[in-house]
Amino acid sequence: MGRNALILIDMINTYEHADAELLIPSVRQALPHIVRLLERARTQGVPVIYVNDNFGKWRSHHGELLHAALAGPESELVSPVRPDKNSLFVVKARHSIFFETPLSYLLSQINVDRVILCGQVTEQCILYSALDAHIRHVHVTIPKEAVAHIHRDLAEAALRMMERNMQATITPADSIKL
Repeated sequence: MGRNALILIDMINTYEHADAELLIPSVRQALPHIVRLLERARTQGVPVIYVNDNFGKWRSHHGELLHAALAGPESELVSPVRPDKNSLFVVKARHSIFFETPLSYLLSQINVDRVILCGQVTEQCILYSALDAHIRHVHVTIPKEAVAHIHRDLAEAALRMMERNMQATITPADSIKL
C-alpha cells in the first residue's frame, strides 16, 4: 500500500488571464479549505506537490513563477499557499498535471498511490488530471470545497463525472484522512 500526496494545481497564478474575473470569486471561497489541507499535510509529513502552468514562459522556473504571482494584483490568493522548503514543484504546459511532465515518475519514487487534488480549475485542469490519474491506476480524492471553478454548472458536472467515471472520491475537505 502506498501513501497519499496533496497536489495543488495552478495555485501559483497572476490571475491576468481571460477568465480570471469569473474564477477569482471561487478561488476566494476555496482558499481557506486549501490552506487547511496544506497545513494538515505539512504537519503530518504528507508530500505536497505543486503542479503549475508555466504561462508560456519557457525560461522560467518555479521561483520566478512564484515571484510573478506574488507581485501580481491578486497576491493575497497566492501568499497563503506559497510553497515551503519541503514542497515539490512540477511545471506543466497543458491542462493535465500528467501530460508530458515527470509527475508519474515522481509519484512512483515517493511511493504515492493516492492523490488529493485541489486548486483550479475544476472543470478543466482538475477534471483532466483526475482522468489521467485514473488511467494510471492512481486513486483520486477531490475535496469539493477546495477546488475552484469558472462555471459552476460545468464544475458540478465535472465532479459527478470524476466520481462516476473515474471512481474518484468526492468528499468534504475536512473529512479527508491524509
